[in-house]
Amino acid sequence: MIVNGYEIKPGADLSYANLSYADLWNANLSNANLNGANLEGAYLSYADLQGANLKDADLRYAKLWGANLGGANLKDSNLKDANLKDANLENANLEDANLEGAYLIFANLSGTDLRCANLEGASLWC
Repeated sequence: MIVNGYEIKPGADLSYANLSYADLWNANLSNANLNGANLEGAYLSYADLQGANLKDADLRYAKLWGANLGGANLKDSNLKDANLKDANLENANLEDANLEGAYLIFANLSGTDLRCANLEGASLWC
């Protein structure tokens, strides 16, 4: 699948790609390199991002409900107001991530590294 001129596939190198507001519903981006990518407002529901590198990625307002982010690196990423309902974040690295206002209801946070993450206003109850 090609989106905004980028090939969307497992293991793809999409570092610093501009995928803002892209429709990536159910996309398979497992083990992809999305370091520094612009995914603001992207529709990533049910996407497979297992093991992906999303360090420094802009995921503000992204729709990630039901997405698989198990083992993903989200260090220093911006997830302000992102919707992560029912997302799998098991063993993900969210160190220093901005989760201000993020919706994390029913998200699997087992083993997730949240050191120094900004959780101000985030919805975490289940």
